[in-house]
Amino acid sequence: MLEHSKIVFVGSGNMGEAMIKGILAHKLAAPGQITACDILESRLDYMASTYDIRTSTDSVSAIEDASIVVLSIKPQVLSGVGSSLHRKAPPDALVLSIIAGASLETLSHGMGHSRVVRSMPNTPAQVNMGVTCWIASPDVTDGQKEQTRAMLGALGDEIEVQKEDFLDMQTGLGGSGPGFVFLIIEAMIDAGVQMGFSRDQAQTIALQTIAGSVELVKATGEHPAALRNKVTSPGGTTAAGIYALEKGGLRTVLTDAIFAAYRRSQELGKIT
Repeated sequence: MLEHSKIVFVGSGNMGEAMIKGILAHKLAAPGQITACDILESRLDYMASTYDIRTSTDSVSAIEDASIVVLSIKPQVLSGVGSSLHRKAPPDALVLSIIAGASLETLSHGMGHSRVVRSMPNTPAQVNMGVTCWIASPDVTDGQKEQTRAMLGALGDEIEVQKEDFLDMQTGLGGSGPGFVFLIIEAMIDAGVQMGFSRDQAQTIALQTIAGSVELVKATGEHPAALRNKVTSPGGTTAAGIYALEKGGLRTVLTDAIFAAYRRSQELGKIT
């Protein structure tokens, strides 16, 4: 699928590195097939020594014979980078973007290219436990869609969507979601410390409780509400705690947070 492809990463930050790491770990491509481009030579030295891949400070030359171009730069530099790369990629190459907020139209116009995939991964992709939603422009071939599934699958789960609005929804739910979870973890740890656990003990309990609960949902396939009911005995400790959470509006606050992130993603998309 990627055996004979030349893959060029324009930008080699955390998400670009995560994808390279995943591709190599899943043996989807050999190190010699991958080129990482960056303006920081120190970053390229790190990428070359860590992953044994090719590197370049000249992304324009690097993409001229690329099969797949991965745009993994910051949204704020897209305009400048896009203009320098305009019509430089081969017409039949796949351009895969992991740039937050950049629409298919913006990417296609900026690159002067019609075969574009827009994707939205989230930060757990850095440990290959992420979830990425993506959408392809009409000119992307079935074979290139399979390549997209393989590359994004190296970051965790991947979901193809048919409407671009879902990328903004993914930003609110999956993209910003880890930040909300981290806050919940932080609050649970702090509560444990207040009760008398050491911070290390409280962190171990909180992390394993959340990780174990996630695995239980996956393993049983049951609705979270059903599992919650099983652990909530009448008049028991969990019932008392859930009453406090519902009284405090946890469900509403989380929903509001996700929708606020979703609306902000829509706003940023209009600016990009």
